[in-house]
Amino acid sequence: METLVSVHDLHKTYWLNRKPIEVLRGVDLQVQRGEMVAVEGPSGAGKSTLLHILGTLDLPSEGSVSIEGRDVRSFKPDGLASFRNKTIGFVFQFHHLLPEFTALENIMMPALIQRMPRQQAAARAVEVLTEVGLAHRMEHRPVELSGGEQQRVALARSLVLKPRLLLADEPTGNLDEETAEGIHDVLFDLNRRLEMTIIVVTHSSRLASRLGRRLRLKDGRIEEQT
Repeated sequence: METLVSVHDLHKTYWLNRKPIEVLRGVDLQVQRGEMVAVEGPSGAGKSTLLHILGTLDLPSEGSVSIEGRDVRSFKPDGLASFRNKTIGFVFQFHHLLPEFTALENIMMPALIQRMPRQQAAARAVEVLTEVGLAHRMEHRPVELSGGEQQRVALARSLVLKPRLLLADEPTGNLDEETAEGIHDVLFDLNRRLEMTIIVVTHSSRLASRLGRRLRLKDGRIEEQT
């Protein structure tokens, strides 16, 4: 299988009152194209920090992160932003939809930022809205959608540029169990149909048990779960 994400000896240190706080202490990780991976661990273990570094939203203090064979440190800021926008999709616990825009318009945003023609961006947004089962809600604004529907719109927004890697940080943490299961099923469908690589930070043992790999952050390092 082809390696999509490669992490070697990753360290992340923050400074508080001139004292170092080591969050990640030598993480090594290989993720193959098409894998679905759960990252578990207690609150404060550095799960979100790891996800942000994998998504190039933050840079490591030491060590290397390569995506599709490209070291993220090799990019200039503008180039890194463009690479991120084309290659990586993000889904967070809070959907961060823009309230003044419709579902369709929210989903179009990443494509418009990438200077895709508006008609093409709209067509792509309709396509991904259909994939997540919300084609009938495209003209509704976030306030007119349920929590589960809002999260589906956020998921669709992350897919509009057809990323090869999807990073999800507690994507169903604020949803009831039935609604959460619907979102989980969408993720599995995307992985199956598009061979999308998906890394999910989660406290849900039920979701983690359904994924192909379970990793646990402990003492700033990753351990494989049985």
